[in-house]
Order: sequence, then C-alpha cells, then structure tokens
Amino acid sequence: MSRHFKNISLVAAATMVSRVLGLGRDMLVTAVFGIEAIASAFYTAFTLPNLFRRLLGEGALTAAFVPTLNEEIQRGGRGAAFDLLNKVASWLLLASGAVVAAGMAGLWFIGARVVAPVSAGLEPGTWARWLAAADLGVVLFPYLVFVCLAAAFSAVLQTLNRFLEPALSPIWLNLAMIGLLAGGAFGGWAVDQRGAMLWLCTGALLGGFLQMAVPAAALLREGWRPKVDFGRSEPLRQIARLMGPTVFGSAVYLINMAVSRFIGLSLNDSAVAALNLATRLMELPIGVFTVAVSTVVFPLISRHAAAGDWDQLAAAYHKGVRLILAVNIPAAAGLALLAEPIVRVLFQRGAFDGGDTLALGPVLLTYALGLPFLAWTNIVLRAFYAQKDTTTPVRAAVISLLVNIAGSLLLMRPFGTVGLAIAGNLATVAQLVYLQFRLKQRNELLGVSPVLPDLLKIVVAAVLMSVVVASLGRAGAGFAASGRTAESLLLLVVIGAGAVVCGVSLWILRIRGRDDLIAMLRRRGARGN
Repeated sequence: MSRHFKNISLVAAATMVSRVLGLGRDMLVTAVFGIEAIASAFYTAFTLPNLFRRLLGEGALTAAFVPTLNEEIQRGGRGAAFDLLNKVASWLLLASGAVVAAGMAGLWFIGARVVAPVSAGLEPGTWARWLAAADLGVVLFPYLVFVCLAAAFSAVLQTLNRFLEPALSPIWLNLAMIGLLAGGAFGGWAVDQRGAMLWLCTGALLGGFLQMAVPAAALLREGWRPKVDFGRSEPLRQIARLMGPTVFGSAVYLINMAVSRFIGLSLNDSAVAALNLATRLMELPIGVFTVAVSTVVFPLISRHAAAGDWDQLAAAYHKGVRLILAVNIPAAAGLALLAEPIVRVLFQRGAFDGGDTLALGPVLLTYALGLPFLAWTNIVLRAFYAQKDTTTPVRAAVISLLVNIAGSLLLMRPFGTVGLAIAGNLATVAQLVYLQFRLKQRNELLGVSPVLPDLLKIVVAAVLMSVVVASLGRAGAGFAASGRTAESLLLLVVIGAGAVVCGVSLWILRIRGRDDLIAMLRRRGARGN
C-alpha cells in the first residue's frame, strides 16, 4: 500500500501547487475586474469549453479508456496500448475540432444576430452580460481541442503509473493566464479592461496548449510514436460503446451547469463570478486530496474489477472514501467558520471591495456545507466506471439536473446567489444518495457500513477542530482588526492549529489507514538510514 500512498502524495503535492496557482489566478482576476459583469461573462464563457471537455474528454473518455487500456496492456503490452491511443487521439481530434467549429459559429450567430439586435437600445443588464459571454466564448472555445487530447494522454500515463505529468497539467494553464493577465493589466500591454480580458483569454489558450504538450512529451519518452489512425478496432468500438451512456450523462451535466450559469447571469452582475470564486475555494481541499485519491484509486479498482476480485475492489473503494472524508469534513467545517475572513484576506483588493466580501462570504459558507458530499460523489462515480457501468451515472446526472433546476428557480428570488448555491448542494446530495444506493445493490460489499465507524471518528475530530478554530478566532479578533497583515497572520495560525488538532484527534482515535501510513514512514526512515 505504501506505493499507493506515495502516488497519492505525489499527485496531492502537484495538485496543491496547481490549486494555489488557480487561487492566485482568481485573486488577480478579481483585483482587475472585481465580481462585476465582465468577470461573470468570462467565467460563463470559459465554462462552455470546460463543459464540452467533460463531454468529450476527461469524464466520458477517461471512464471508458482506462479500463480498456488495462485490458490492452494485459493482452499486448505497451505497444497495443499506444496503438489504441493513436486511434483514440485521431478520432478525438476530429470530433473536438468539429465541436469547436460549430461552437464558435453558434456563439457568433447568437451574439451578433440574436442578442445584439434584441438588446439594442435597452438599458445595460442581462442582455449585455449575455452578449459579452457570447463574444468571449468565441475566443475561448478552441481550448476544448487541447484539453480533450490532454485527457487522452493523461489517461495513458496514469495507466502506466505515471501520475506527475497529469497532475502538473493545470499548473501550465494557471501560469499562462496569470502571466498574460498581469502583463496586460499591469505591464502596459492593454489600455483598458477589455484589452486585459483579451490577454486573459490568450493565456487560457496558451495554457491549454501546454496542458496537451507536456503529457504528450512524457508519452514520447515512454516509447509512444504518434500517428494519424482512423482504424476501427474492437477495443476502440468498446470505448465508443462505453462512452455512449457517459456522453449522454455528461451532456446532462453540461445542461445542468449551463442552466446554472445562465440563471446566475440572468440574476445579477455578480452571481456567476461569486459562484465561481466560492467553487475555487472549495477546489482546494477537493483538488489537493480528493482528486489525488480518486486518480490513484481508479486504475487500482479498475484492475480489481477486471480480475473479478470484489473483496479487493471494495477494500480500495472504502479506503478512498475514508481518506477523502477525513480531509473534506474538517475542511468543510473550517471553510464554514472562516468564510468571511478567508474571502477578505484573499480577494479584497483592487476592484473587489468590502461589499463584495459581504456578498461572497455566505455563498462560500453554503458551498462548504456540501463539500463532503461533492468529494464522495467524485469517487463513487469512479467505482461505477471501473466496472464499466456508465449508465447508472447518467441516471444520477438526470436526477441532479432536475433537483438543481427546480431548486434554483425556487430559491433564487428569496435567497439570491445563496439560493443557487443551496440548489447546487441539494443536487449533489441527491446524486450521491442515488449512486451509493445503486452501488450497494450491485454488491453488498460496496455499502457504507465499513466506513461508518471511521466516519464517526472524523466527525468527532472535526467538532474538536471547530471548537479550537472558533475560540482562536474570537481571541484574536482585536489583533486581526489592526490590519490586513495581522488578519492574514491570524488566519494562518488558526488554520494551522485547526489542522494539527484534527490530525492529532484522528491519530488518537486510530482511524483506519493509520497503520499503513506508519509502515510507509518507517520504511522511508530505514532507507534514509
């Protein structure tokens, strides 16, 4: 198990860097644009290629590609896997290129021929936000091609037990966007906000290219030789069959997210930007650990599923759930307690003022309450994909869509942006409950009962941590009021103390997995001596 802990640590460390850079990117975006209409338009426009990426790339493709790759490696070694990659990449390039062309044409038509004529002569508002989002979407849509190919390359690397390059992928995107936006806004490259926004979009496209090129270079070192191959082998047909339901499910997810963004864009200038920033802060615990655990556990449970070893599959699944909850339940409690000071320290500068902090704080608090459910959903989906069941996640996605739309329409008027966040949480909970219920129906070994004793220990540790965090926050309130630097220092101390209390509590309570960690540390110590 030590090798798996090492892989998880490696992915977590790389993902930590990428998430921190992503947070820095959004800090820079808010300093330049605030959470006004142009920021909401950008986040909406960038959502579109990212959603199609899920449709054609990371979600549907990875779910179908990884199990089939494992079978190909067992049958024909790396050569067979690389041949399959060439076929997949060729068809993926064709499909994503067609989607990009259609998407750019469609957004141009909607912006120039529909929104612009309707909004002419009207007061700035919803129509102006939609027009700006359509214009930026035309610029950003080519990002889709790069990240779809990057998803295929990363899936092969993960199957070959190379996790670093895929984990580094978002770093290149964030560095490119930070560098070009900083140059545009503060380096004199742009004369106004629109010019700075174009530099930000250029950074996104450059980052997408790097996300594709780096894992491709790693595969070349592994012996892959790229070539165009539109052949239709049986493994490729199997991937297509497995992708069919998942593409439909991803399409449902795409509609879900698009509806959320358009509802937010219709609500006010700041809703989409506020939801995006709250999501970014949520991605720190999810990205640093949840994605790392899921990335490493997925090939493992895929191999157990291919071998029909249900005992080992269940053990790997429960270990992943346990690790995810051990991080995300305390993280949710901490984010909820410290929502407002976190927002103030990270974002309140430049165009982002105190009023924006008061608006964003409750949104972050609301999203934090749904963090453990979102994290668990991430890995339960992998359990279905590992068994080549891509139909059940589709049904779950439909349930999530319906709950989200109904909740958004019911809650947006009385609660504003917070209502949209509540609706998102309800949709996630409904999806998780359905998925876990169906997983247990498939096999009793995959129920939640083996995790419950450790879940109780995690909750106890989170409560103890919350008491310490709240007490330190109140004790240091006077010190924090003396300035931004003081508040930042207090926040670091409070978060650090909370993490220590939580970790020590889980250690004393003997959460499962502790002995694996001790054994790994002992082996490293022995090697060091």
